[in-house]
Amino acid sequence: MKIVSLLPSATEIIHSLGCSDMLVGISHECDYPPEIKGLPICSNPRFNTNVSSLKIDNTIKSLIQQALSIYKIDESLMAKLKPDLIVTQSQCEVCAVNIKDVERALKNSLNISPAIISLKPNTLHDVWKDIENISRFLGKEKLASSILGHMEESINEIENRSHNKNFKSIACIEWIEPLMFAGNWVPEMVQKVGGRDVFGLGGKHSKWSKYEILFDENPDKIIFMPCGYGIKKTYSEIKTLVKLTRWKSLKAFQTGEIYIVDGSQYFNRPGPRLLDSIKIMDEIINDGISHGYYGRGWIKFD
Repeated sequence: MKIVSLLPSATEIIHSLGCSDMLVGISHECDYPPEIKGLPICSNPRFNTNVSSLKIDNTIKSLIQQALSIYKIDESLMAKLKPDLIVTQSQCEVCAVNIKDVERALKNSLNISPAIISLKPNTLHDVWKDIENISRFLGKEKLASSILGHMEESINEIENRSHNKNFKSIACIEWIEPLMFAGNWVPEMVQKVGGRDVFGLGGKHSKWSKYEILFDENPDKIIFMPCGYGIKKTYSEIKTLVKLTRWKSLKAFQTGEIYIVDGSQYFNRPGPRLLDSIKIMDEIINDGISHGYYGRGWIKFD
């Protein structure tokens, strides 16, 4: 079987199921595991990703207003690869290539009619179901059951330990400018490690907001996890936030409780590494806990 994965989380799911050798093409965002490097890139963004979050947001809104796709699929390459399966998503039209892009590309391409799996996770349960669905297609149900069993056991252990802790107020930021608070599976993750997400709603899409609302709520901890951003890029951009008049009055700023996580590699990839993301959250929210992610999965902002 030949597979094209147009979603980083799908690529990681396929890898976890021992089927990396079936991949013949990936998206521009797929960068894990290292074994996939060198595979043909089947998609690219129609915007410059090396600019500020505000400029990216403005460009994406302009493309949407013009009824243009945000991502471009290499149709000629797809026709040459002749995949039996394409994995894409319908959860977010701006985060990655979506099913409409795929259907449009297939309509324009000749002689290929692959199966399509479109992922649409909003909760942790949805993510686990996506892993199960892909495993059934690949004949890897037993391995998926083992993977999910291990993940559930690890998460339950963390949740049971955190159950009786005082719930600290947590703000999880998915986009810097304009401000967006993380939703979907992130509030669940906060709750499982003993925190209280004061803005996000579990199972609901991330929502736009304003910094005045963050200032008024004044949460105990603030965690930056911008979609598609690594730690270094996030750090360089949020340095400008401290210039806001009320920023230094925040409780989290005064107590050194502002954190940056690798949103690109962890929290915004709904696949097996959400377990790693929960462990990172556990380290941040619960003092004295270490799973070995500090410095590579998260840092303190100072």
